[in-house]
Amino acid sequence: MTKNIFTKVLLIISGIIGIWVGYSLLFSTVAFEATAGINLGKDINLLSELRAPSGLLLVGGVLIILGAFYSKLRFTSILLSCLIYLSYGFSRLVSIIFDGFPSESLQIALIAEFLVGLTSLFVLIRFNSKQIKPV
Repeated sequence: MTKNIFTKVLLIISGIIGIWVGYSLLFSTVAFEATAGINLGKDINLLSELRAPSGLLLVGGVLIILGAFYSKLRFTSILLSCLIYLSYGFSRLVSIIFDGFPSESLQIALIAEFLVGLTSLFVLIRFNSKQIKPV
């Protein structure tokens, strides 16, 4: 029972973050990036490149949350949470290697992404035996 509640809370938090970031990047790109000290200006091409993957993040967040309420989606939701957050975290590490350290707020995002991603991976590995079954 405790595992089930922990998994549901993780999926809800993970999904809310995905929805919030995806929505913010899709509909308030300039303002959202400004919170990290990024000035996008009016470069239409850059805005398009930032908005394009945000829809995937938004929809991914919805699917992750649905896994908290529908057991048939739970495995997929946890796997998606792992993939999204760990890929963001590792991509930021690649960026640090090539480009140097970003602003403090983006470093905090890196930590949060790894925290959510690694927790999702832990749940996927630890609780997969009985609670989460592939469809």
